[in-house]
Amino acid sequence: MNFSRNQRITLSAAAFLLVGLSAIVATAKKKPTANGLDERQRAVHAINRLTFGARPGDVDRVMQIGVDKWIDEQLYPEKINDSALEARISGLRTLNMSTQEIVTKFPPRQLIKAAENGRMSLPKDPAERAIYEAQIARLEQKKEAKEAQADPGDENSMTDSQKQERRERRRVAREKFDELMALPADQRMKAILQMSPETRADFALGLNEQDRMQLYESVSPEQREQLMALRNPELVVVTELQQAKILRAAYSERQLQEVMADFWFNHFNVFINKGPDRYLTTSYERDVIRPHALGKFKDLLLATAKSPAMLWYLDNWDSVGPNSDFARYGPQRLERLGRYARRRNPRINDQTIQKIKQNMPKGLNENYARELMELHTLGVDGGYSQHDVTEVAKAFTGWTIKQPRRGGSYEFDERRHEPGPKFVLGKNIKEHGEKEGEEVLEMLVKNPHTAQFISKKLAMRFVSDDPPKALVDSMANTFLKTDGDIREVLRTMFKSPEFWSQETYRAKVKTPLEFVVSSIRATNADIKNALPLIQTLNKMGMPLYLQQPPTGYSMKADAWVNSAALLNRMNFALGLASGKLPGIGFDAQQAFPVQSDSPEKAVGVLESALLAGDVSKQTHETILKQMEDPQLTGVALNRPSQPQRTNVIAGLILGSPEFQRR
Repeated sequence: MNFSRNQRITLSAAAFLLVGLSAIVATAKKKPTANGLDERQRAVHAINRLTFGARPGDVDRVMQIGVDKWIDEQLYPEKINDSALEARISGLRTLNMSTQEIVTKFPPRQLIKAAENGRMSLPKDPAERAIYEAQIARLEQKKEAKEAQADPGDENSMTDSQKQERRERRRVAREKFDELMALPADQRMKAILQMSPETRADFALGLNEQDRMQLYESVSPEQREQLMALRNPELVVVTELQQAKILRAAYSERQLQEVMADFWFNHFNVFINKGPDRYLTTSYERDVIRPHALGKFKDLLLATAKSPAMLWYLDNWDSVGPNSDFARYGPQRLERLGRYARRRNPRINDQTIQKIKQNMPKGLNENYARELMELHTLGVDGGYSQHDVTEVAKAFTGWTIKQPRRGGSYEFDERRHEPGPKFVLGKNIKEHGEKEGEEVLEMLVKNPHTAQFISKKLAMRFVSDDPPKALVDSMANTFLKTDGDIREVLRTMFKSPEFWSQETYRAKVKTPLEFVVSSIRATNADIKNALPLIQTLNKMGMPLYLQQPPTGYSMKADAWVNSAALLNRMNFALGLASGKLPGIGFDAQQAFPVQSDSPEKAVGVLESALLAGDVSKQTHETILKQMEDPQLTGVALNRPSQPQRTNVIAGLILGSPEFQRR
């Protein structure tokens, strides 16, 4: 992200952040005590922990409602009107599509190839047809480059003529861009659809990043979606989910539900870039995570176990019992089918049959069974053995997906299921097919280790990186008494003295997502295009839905507090406060009008607005000192009317050690 000279962080501002580095970590590791908070601190603390950050006026509103009553309202999100958010995300159409519809409208490579080879007809809708045609043209370009032994993404491997073709493509793209921008906004998409498929493909690939973002922002959300699909239809699905996450976190009135949806997705993590999960994750979050975020843990656990996204991510869809009918008769049946197919179609050769064999399930897969116990329920010290992992894996054989690459749903395939009883955690599970897996889940939910593990993880999110044992025990007791009622476990935590301890106040370090969204909320900024924020989170090391290990992202301070990460945060804060962040509408002068010429009073006004006045003497004095640096402010103290001053103060406060904590 490039900012002008007077927006770049100076060495002294960098030192300001790094001085607070050890303090951030030390504060996050303090042990809570029973010391309470005053009523205003309680409101600030409740907002910081149950939401993605306070908006201007939120603290006063919560105090007027009453902190305890406000918390109770957040525990029942279905009663909270969220129509304003729904209006913001209504243009992200994939959020409400079935997986099959997503696959059809934003086709993966195999559907593009099927259309190219004539195995399926192109859609009749002009916009959808254009997506297929652009991708087919792109496949042709890749084939030509491969035949010429050139990498289309590497100019060094291209011949002079190919380089010239690329330059010409970019020139034409720029020319077409200028023509489009000269048209009224409502006519631009029509003009694109009138291009030839080859020209559309060249246009989509040839535009530079700046022109592409400008074009995206000039059209309707649906047209932006179509334009992105011309370039990469699969990416549309991923980025719409990412945009929705940011918009929900920033603007939803049901803040606790959003926090819990984020918590549970992280707990039951899937990696969106693993094959069909690009299409399956939308339904996973919408139909599995979000509806159960404040319900019974056993319902959430069962829903994740049967989710095609999880089945694919942890490979259980591919798991076959070693003594199942599929394992015993599958290869022979395939061979018979192969001989029959070769008689009917001479083009099917041994190589084709061999490729099919290689893609067949290989046998028992223990990935899901292991993560189910280690990460989803019991915890790494939950008292299970490798034998238990194997037996659980056998119990879940047959839990698979019907046509996973076409957006298929969960199904139980008896032919893949391992016959015979299983012996898990000292208990004998009789043979009864699909019910065996459900019995394992029920057993795990009722295990005291699960109650402890889930309760501790919740306490880590809401209380401290190292929560007190007494609090975890109390939450675990509620978990067991209520059959894993997540809402009641949270209620126990929110009513505990440990939650309201002085030592927990602003003691948790924000993750990059929490920092970025809390900055948007604190400034009342208007997200006109969330794509630049997605790129910001990528740079900060927290790309949404792209955490590959099943552990998900860490909630602890140590994972996020380092000099490079904090400098990235400061650069973002200064960019946001300056009003120059792409896709974000924000005017610091309008949001935080300062009626005084005194720099110290100006700093005080913004500290009160952005931090509820919770700022250390060191941070306050450091910010004042920064105002003397003309390289940072671009103005001298004797010219306090310059609007740049408010921008810089707001940016420094957003980048301060205090704002890094919640």
